[in-house]
Amino acid sequence: MKIFFTFFCFFTLLYSQNPNLGASGAKFLSIPMGARAASMGGAVISTVNDASSVFWNPSGITGVTENAVHFSTINLYSQYDVSAASIVHNFGDAGALAASYVSMAMKKTEITTELQPNGTGRFYDAQDIALGITYARALTTEFSIGITGKYVNQRIWNEVADGIAFDIGTQYKIDFSNLVIAMSMTNFGGDLKFDGEDLNITSLRDNNYPISRLAPGRLETSQYPLPLHFQVGVAVDLINDDFLKMRGEIDATHPNDYNERINVGTEINFVDRFFVRGGYRFNYDDENLTVGAGFNFQLGNSIVRFDYAYSNFELLPDLHRYSIEMDF
Repeated sequence: MKIFFTFFCFFTLLYSQNPNLGASGAKFLSIPMGARAASMGGAVISTVNDASSVFWNPSGITGVTENAVHFSTINLYSQYDVSAASIVHNFGDAGALAASYVSMAMKKTEITTELQPNGTGRFYDAQDIALGITYARALTTEFSIGITGKYVNQRIWNEVADGIAFDIGTQYKIDFSNLVIAMSMTNFGGDLKFDGEDLNITSLRDNNYPISRLAPGRLETSQYPLPLHFQVGVAVDLINDDFLKMRGEIDATHPNDYNERINVGTEINFVDRFFVRGGYRFNYDDENLTVGAGFNFQLGNSIVRFDYAYSNFELLPDLHRYSIEMDF
């Protein structure tokens, strides 16, 4: 009953106004990572059980049998290269440990000025990085919990902002159609602030007297919060037989810088080898429909999986995501 009440509250608040719209920074932490999860519209915190779990719900890495690695990439609007990687080792009763990496980088761009509109011969670039360590453990056969500590670094040319953030997640399994109830909270941490040598300036003490001497000064930047994000979800098997399996999930999300949202996704599994996925994201400004597919094959004692996701945007260019994962 509590679960249904929680979802009722989220639906009730779905179109309410958030006074902190667009107030957070480090938005690269909000980009969906992993083609499988993205193709299901981000409705995956109850379903993830592989190396990509570190980006959605850290408790999901307890589903890794022994070892797993994950790599995914996105070409974001032909301007930014986004990549993510993770590696997981399951120690059995002692729990599972993972390391992860997320990067968003832009290519070097030549600096121009009013006096040199064709370029100055100097170049600038920018890059955001998050490095994480995750630990998760199944406390019972039904309940697992995980936590991630990560270092977040943002750089724009010579200016840098960095800090520490945490993710926490749980999964609770119920013996009814493989029902799983999950919760995740990501990017909990202090505010960030840019600092660097380019903030140093010099100016005339009095512009009315050009011969007055130059005075040193410094520009001051404002602090900004991380994109704190809370998500609850429920997943259940809709079809479960030897040839065909179908799983559906619905998640309610509460970001600190936007209104509440709903993600719905499903995955169809053919003989545990071929997968077709789809999802829909409600109350997003631009993105809505997501689809994707994947397949896996055995390579020696390892299983290799390839996944693809397509995300439809009404205004921005559509996105294509690619992922590869290996269990060994």
